[in-house]
Amino acid sequence: MKRTRKLELLTAVEDHERRHPAPRATRHASDGLLALRNIGPAMRADLALLGVGSVAQLAKLDADRLYLKLQRLTGKRQDPCVWDTFAAAIHQARTGEALPWWHFTRERKRRQSEGGFVPRGLGRSAQRRT
Repeated sequence: MKRTRKLELLTAVEDHERRHPAPRATRHASDGLLALRNIGPAMRADLALLGVGSVAQLAKLDADRLYLKLQRLTGKRQDPCVWDTFAAAIHQARTGEALPWWHFTRERKRRQSEGGFVPRGLGRSAQRRT
């Protein structure tokens, strides 16, 4: 699929979501983390594994450290989109602005190209950073 077509589809999804907001906040009123735009049951379970229990707690955290810690705890390499989702959730927790996770992909890729996005493997240097 061409890059321009992907962008068109992502824009269409964002427009649709703006016009037809999902009632997530009411469905998950008892769990503030599930009420965040990009947090579903799987990401909520990851946050629980990481010891994150509230939106206020999430707002104080760093996506790089969460991503590295999740890799260390699971013993598995995580898809880089997990970092994007952490970044989006932290952004919403801090600002209230609910952006889609793919909004943060460009920042991650920019950092990767500059060598600033370290979370790649499960080596000792990654483990020491968490």
